[in-house]
Amino acid sequence: VQLQASGGGLVQPGGSLRLSCAASGIIFSGNIMGWDRQLIGHQRERVGYMTSNGAINYADFVKGRFTISRDNARNTVYLQMSNLKPEDTAVYYCHFMQRGMDYWGRGTLVTVSS
Repeated sequence: VQLQASGGGLVQPGGSLRLSCAASGIIFSGNIMGWDRQLIGHQRERVGYMTSNGAINYADFVKGRFTISRDNARNTVYLQMSNLKPEDTAVYYCHFMQRGMDYWGRGTLVTVSS
């Protein structure tokens, strides 16, 4: 499975940004797609995930600011981020799981700064 993420960049505090990630290769039903992030000097942490059936789980720090959605027909997951804060500055990684296997994309940098 290959993952191609896009949408990172520089945004001002309070702004919004949408990340997308498309999976390609051998895709089975029942997979889980989502996002992790890694702040500088910190361990990678979970942002949120969505199953192919639509169940969603978010990290507590999301607090209603981020929304995950997916297009199963396109094997694509989205992360809509709003009210971004400087502490959201991180490399965001697309994470795909199926049949006990984990895959990560290269990561896309999100910088929140004025």
